[in-house]
Parts: sequence; C-alpha cells; structure tokens
Amino acid sequence: MFRKDYLLQIVEDMVEMVGKVFGLKQQKKYTEALWEIDDLLSKNFRLNSKLLNSLSVEDIIEMFRLGGGIEADKLQTVARLLQEEGGVYMDMDRQDEGLTRLMKSLHLYLYADLHGADHTMLKLPERVAELKEQVKGYRLPAKTDRLLFGYEEKQGRYAEAENALYRLLGQQELTEEEGHAFYQRLLKRSDEELEAGGLPREEVREGAEELRWTIEKLHFENTGK
Repeated sequence: MFRKDYLLQIVEDMVEMVGKVFGLKQQKKYTEALWEIDDLLSKNFRLNSKLLNSLSVEDIIEMFRLGGGIEADKLQTVARLLQEEGGVYMDMDRQDEGLTRLMKSLHLYLYADLHGADHTMLKLPERVAELKEQVKGYRLPAKTDRLLFGYEEKQGRYAEAENALYRLLGQQELTEEEGHAFYQRLLKRSDEELEAGGLPREEVREGAEELRWTIEKLHFENTGK
C-alpha cells in the first residue's frame, strides 16, 4: 500500500510539474522551467540535475537496483524528468545538451520497460514514441539501439525492429546469429501479426535470405577484405 501511494503521489507531482513547465516554456521562462524539474528531482530522489547528468545511464540504473531487481517505476520517473529537461534545452536551442538528455531518457525508459515498468503510470509507450520522434535523424548509442530493437519486437512493430537490426549491423553491434534468430522468431508469427507489424511474411523470408549477404557486404566495407 505504501508503495502504491508513493507512486501515485509521484504521478500527481509529475502531472503538476509538466503543466508548469509547459506554461513556462510558452513564456520562454526557461530557467524557471528547469528549476521546476530540479525541484521535483530533489523532492523525490534527493538528486539534482547537475549530478544526474554527470552520471552514465549505467550509473543511474545502479542507483535503482534493489536486491536482485530494478525499481523500474522509479527509473521511468527519472526518465520522464530527463525528457522534460531535454525538451527545455531543445527549446533554448541548446541542442547538444537537449539531445544528450533525450537519448539518456529513452535508454532509461526502455530499460525500465525491460524490467517490468507499469505502462499506464506515465504512459511509457507514448513517451518512447515521443522520444523516437525527437531524436529522429541522430544516431543512437548502440546500447540504446539494442534495447530499442528488443522493445520494438516485443511491441509487435517488426519493421521498426528490423530497422534497428540493420543500424546495429552497420555498427557491428549485432551478430549474424542474432539476426537470423530475429527472423526465425518472426516466421513463427501469424500472417496477421506480421502484416500489423509492417513486415509481411514474404519480406521476412527475403530478409532472412539477404542477411548473410548483408553481413558480408558490411564486413568488406569495414575491412576491405
């Protein structure tokens, strides 16, 4: 009961903060908007923005490790705060700082999802979709793209998962075996599921056949051999 009440309070605080930040951004009061985010970060986690943004995503995740598990809902709350902060910096035309926060937020959301985060608490799938759009056109860290690859497949967006697969292959961050395993999993899905996921069965078969050739081509481009 205590945990449920605590999380409900976090959600209420978050809704209030987002509303305030939106209004302040409309008025171009960016410093005040950042203060609002920092205040909530301090209230809920005894952290401040400067410290949080000095940490790697791995370090942040470790802060929310309890026993053998992850406090996934607290982690997605931190992701939400970083997303809001990143948005403020983007509105300030401080793109590097904004993108760093947005990409870190995306990674934390995906990691939280992988460890059982409540999708309804902060509307996690909507947040992930927003972040994907915000960072579109920029290369994600490979460790984040790996999480996104798994997330897209789990969500049934197979064409998006395949896109992530080829980005990872291009960076030599995915093995041929992992690629083939992906296509084999898809071939076990129904035609309806594959169509809904944007990757009809014939395209899955073609992808499986072309994977080895793609691996060889990428290897030659990277090594000249």
